[in-house]
Amino acid sequence: MSSNDTTTTPDTTPPGTPPGAPTEGSAALSGLLRVLGAIERAGNKLPHPFWLFAILSALLAVVSWGLAAADVSADNPADGKSVVVRSLISVDGVRSMITDAITNYATFPPLGTILVVMLGVAVADKSGMLTAMLRAGVSRVPARWMTFALAFTAMVAHIASDAAYVVLVPLGGLAFRAVGRSPILGIVVAFVGVSAGYDASPLITPMDAVLSGLTTAAAHTVDPGYTVTPLSNYFFSIASSVVLASVITLVTEKVLARQVAALPPDTEKTDTGGTAAGGDAGADAVALDLRPEERRGLRRSGLVFLLFLAAIVVAMIPTGSPLRGEGGSIVESPVLSGIAVVLGVLFALLGTVYGRAAGTVRGSRDIPDFMAQGMREMAPILVLFFAISQFLAYFKWTGVGQVLAIRGADLLKDLGVTGPVAFLGIVLVCTVINLAMTSGSAMWALVSPVFVPMLMFLDVPPEATQAIYRIADSCTNAITPMSAYFVMALGFLQRYRRSAGIGTLASLTLPLSVAMLVTWTLLFYAWWALGIPLGPGAPVR
Repeated sequence: MSSNDTTTTPDTTPPGTPPGAPTEGSAALSGLLRVLGAIERAGNKLPHPFWLFAILSALLAVVSWGLAAADVSADNPADGKSVVVRSLISVDGVRSMITDAITNYATFPPLGTILVVMLGVAVADKSGMLTAMLRAGVSRVPARWMTFALAFTAMVAHIASDAAYVVLVPLGGLAFRAVGRSPILGIVVAFVGVSAGYDASPLITPMDAVLSGLTTAAAHTVDPGYTVTPLSNYFFSIASSVVLASVITLVTEKVLARQVAALPPDTEKTDTGGTAAGGDAGADAVALDLRPEERRGLRRSGLVFLLFLAAIVVAMIPTGSPLRGEGGSIVESPVLSGIAVVLGVLFALLGTVYGRAAGTVRGSRDIPDFMAQGMREMAPILVLFFAISQFLAYFKWTGVGQVLAIRGADLLKDLGVTGPVAFLGIVLVCTVINLAMTSGSAMWALVSPVFVPMLMFLDVPPEATQAIYRIADSCTNAITPMSAYFVMALGFLQRYRRSAGIGTLASLTLPLSVAMLVTWTLLFYAWWALGIPLGPGAPVR
């Protein structure tokens, strides 16, 4: 795919285009292209997230020195103690940076959690179970249900992390062609479902482990004993996945279907030998079908999944069960507090059972090999975590984060700003940042040390702040060219429409992103107003 393919868009309206129909050369689209181009140019100037946090650490050292010299402090309303800013550019600060570096990294809350979960997910992935599960989610679906089925499958696909893009986006095009619809719509629905709905899923995903760990670290600046589990937003996430899949379906059928139908004819030949509406649907249908051994593997792993859940439920029935918490508590049970271990074991078990049935796991040696492959793919995240863990440790040690949170909360109180009003500010700020910084974990690591404690001082639980962040972190993923997967989706789109450019894809994803942002935000406010728990033991207010 050449660079010209992703930047040039026709600026003429071919004869026969319906009056008023959205075209690739319309004035509105030209304006959108200029905005996206500016975002891309600005984003390209940002350093790699590793160096970004290294630079932020250096800036923090200078800021802490200046604030400490000015004797800046704040009274912590939680315990009444005065929080005084300490300078990193001091004897104690330099000693802390050197002697605590390993401890900062080894005790970084998301590190152990994500590694344990990914050991199991790697087995499920490398055995082929996750890919087969996603294909099964869209195969043999009636045409009238295809949009919702594909959108909801995209929500489920978040369990596969970034691999969901690689598997489901091209699969979406094939699925829509198989039922006689435009593959362009299928690609857009799959891409938006995975990207703009990235933090919503009916399953617990690796991102839940990362976000909860970062939220826990941020909450410790106010309450050192506070713990946010990967299940903390589970109820809200389940509801969000259904609502977002419904929004994608409604907007696709009412808006995008007409928009795609009104696109000017594509005179260039596609790789499949036809236009978006052409091709052999039968061949694509075969590509979607699962092989007998894959179906057998899914059936057996599904049965094991049910038995696993049943075994846990039965084991937790006795009030004196070791799987219950103190006083027979279920919310504070080892199952929920140690959910990372439970999930790791579950995915490893399901992947093994599937692999044995499908023939992808031939011996016990394959299991640790799959885990090792998964760990190799985690290497970039582990490198980034080192820089993030040091920055957050410095932020906490200097007291800058606490002072900012206390002063920020006091300012909001003086202005009469309540939690619900602050939520909207967080959504707007993080949504804009997300256009240039597409790494959800990096952005949350950057803003959570301020937002989480600040809202805790306004009596807003960390789980609620994390939930509102999920919305801002997701919806604009589908329109920013800074995302590598935006470019990847464009490449798949060009298989069916050679003249497609950034503007083509952005014009199709923008209505969905805006609709999802508005609806998802309103869902959270309704959740807040009704006081529904966000997850097990996680009140919304």
